[in-house]
Amino acid sequence: MDGYGADQIRAAEAPHLAAGEPLMQRAAAGLADVVDELLGDPAVVPGDGERTVLLLVGSGDNGGDALFAGAALAARGHRVEVLCLGSRVHEAGAAAAQQAGAVLLEHPDDDETVRAAALRADLVLDAALGIGRTSSTALRSPAREAVGVIRDLARDQRAPSVVAVDVPSGIDPDTGAVADDHVLEADVTVTFGGVKAGLLRGPGRALAGRVVLVDVGIGADLAAVEPLVRT
Repeated sequence: MDGYGADQIRAAEAPHLAAGEPLMQRAAAGLADVVDELLGDPAVVPGDGERTVLLLVGSGDNGGDALFAGAALAARGHRVEVLCLGSRVHEAGAAAAQQAGAVLLEHPDDDETVRAAALRADLVLDAALGIGRTSSTALRSPAREAVGVIRDLARDQRAPSVVAVDVPSGIDPDTGAVADDHVLEADVTVTFGGVKAGLLRGPGRALAGRVVLVDVGIGADLAAVEPLVRT
């Protein structure tokens, strides 16, 4: 499996975005398909009936991927709840999610709100922080506190399954390094276009869980560059 750096991924995406190709929609559709399959797997989510998905959404395109996926999941009959943890929200993604029936939770900076939402959820989508951060990968409030709450539930074996969107929030997409222990360990990481090198090395390798690649149409572009990691 080859692992690529964030700059390599962005460079591969650039001509497709300039041509107006719907890369985010492709990513979101693939993400929704993976999550839908997991929700139907009794080994991942025991029991039957309505499934609840909790989205941890940051400010960037990573949050947009999750919101459009949330819209697709809500349209398929799942209950979708959203905690907006960034300074802003992807407006088109949020509108699509709400139109499909997703619920944007109030007071996302309140620990009790996060705890109650996590206890209701069968699965959490971690889209608080993607590959766009160029400075520290450390999570900021309120995402930092939200991750802390869910990690506490995991220690008590009460946390839902976690699917990371592109990369687990808080790991460096190139090196797999972490700034601190405020990283939500994923059961599955759904990554887009190309596997990020940080999912294959450093602490990120252990934190990513099973890595699933969604093709968004940039494979030929990445094939022309040397990956950062070959495994």
